[in-house]
Amino acid sequence: MILLLAGTTEARNLAEHLADCDIACVASLAGVTDSPIAYRGDTRVGGFGGEDGFVRYLEQAGIRAVIDATHPFATAITARTARVCGARGLPYLRYERAEWRSRQGDTWHEAMDSADLARIIPRGKRIFLATGRQTVEDMTHLNHSAIWARVVDTPRDPFPMPHGAWISGRPPFTVEAEVALFRELKPDWLVVKNAGGAAGRAKLDAARALGLSVAMIGRPKSPDGVTRREQLLDALEWAQSL
Repeated sequence: MILLLAGTTEARNLAEHLADCDIACVASLAGVTDSPIAYRGDTRVGGFGGEDGFVRYLEQAGIRAVIDATHPFATAITARTARVCGARGLPYLRYERAEWRSRQGDTWHEAMDSADLARIIPRGKRIFLATGRQTVEDMTHLNHSAIWARVVDTPRDPFPMPHGAWISGRPPFTVEAEVALFRELKPDWLVVKNAGGAAGRAKLDAARALGLSVAMIGRPKSPDGVTRREQLLDALEWAQSL
């Protein structure tokens, strides 16, 4: 049985191909969003209860390999999984989509992390955050700006900054829809993480069409010595080789 750490489009597509190849797999979802899109095959939802709970699950479920297809910025999950699998001699693959690359007409500014945004974005500019709900608390140093933060499920808590609001939306989004939203809100800057992937590219295409500046937060490095794949068929080939 392969454990597929999921929650991304890449993970869902890989689960389909694993099922087509009759490779036993259970997809694990963190359960941070309401009504997640269904996966083909066995699925579990929720955390493991820390590292000890994760080890117990691997043993009890008879897991023989792990494919980590979580979000490229899910650093804590990736670090823990790589460490546990390495210690147990369990085959481990980090499957993550390629980074976005700027194209002609883009106005991108590279940021090392959330704190670095203050260096890049001038005070008082209007900002659209597309970095996920969990990162908004890290953006309070931008509270001098008008900020809109897009989330899948609107939090019950009030927006944590004085000049901002939640924007609800469930991806994928079309370029046309993103252009219409940006024209309505009139942001000066779009802030994104370099997550990569075709599904999230629409906001960047919309920003280019409207001449918006983009603050691109760089992707963290994967743990050293980890086997990585960026293409679905390469990840599938790895699973078939076990």
